[in-house]
Amino acid sequence: MHRPQGYLITGTDTGVGKTLATCVLLHALAHQGIRAVGMKPVAAGTDPEGRNEDVEALLAAASVPAPRDLVNPYCFAAAIAPHVAAVEEGRTIELAPILHAFQQLTRLADQVLVEGVGGFLVPLGEQLDTGDLATRLQLPVILVVGLRLGCLNHALLTAEAIRARGLPLAGWIANHLDPAMERWQESLETLRHRLQAPLLGSLPHSPKPDPAALATHLSFNINH
Repeated sequence: MHRPQGYLITGTDTGVGKTLATCVLLHALAHQGIRAVGMKPVAAGTDPEGRNEDVEALLAAASVPAPRDLVNPYCFAAAIAPHVAAVEEGRTIELAPILHAFQQLTRLADQVLVEGVGGFLVPLGEQLDTGDLATRLQLPVILVVGLRLGCLNHALLTAEAIRARGLPLAGWIANHLDPAMERWQESLETLRHRLQAPLLGSLPHSPKPDPAALATHLSFNINH
């Protein structure tokens, strides 16, 4: 079976832990001896030095160095919807630079983990959304599900949208966002039954999660 060049990491919503999950996956791949880098094609929200927290986390978790402009082709200052941020900065998000950067990264690493922005169908422009990016990349998708009230509907709708674009759902990761969530085990089992994709791992809630340590919580082996 042909191994994909990487995976697209998407989430049930914004703030569900896509960056954390991507970093954990990078460490899990490194443990298998696989050279892997993360990529965040579009990021919004920067510090006074013009750097995005998610992009810096991906750079730190990679097992091989990669240029920041390849890891993150589009970065906007305001932490708002990317298509709105692009308009405010007089820029246009286009697929060509992202696809070029992805191909360059595949020459540096065995696997490229591409983290989406927000949920699966977040707009990137008037006629473009992150689902279009996923379709052009043609990568298997890993879905990060933030375990909190409402996650069942969000997860099932997102899985349906992924398959509607003709993309395989390679697996999903549960991230315990709400430590006070009641009956979370039942929700986990419901998704395990209904998502029709393997559960790659369940990340425990932590105020300051350590991606390297959390890699032990994943069952993600692409060598088999």
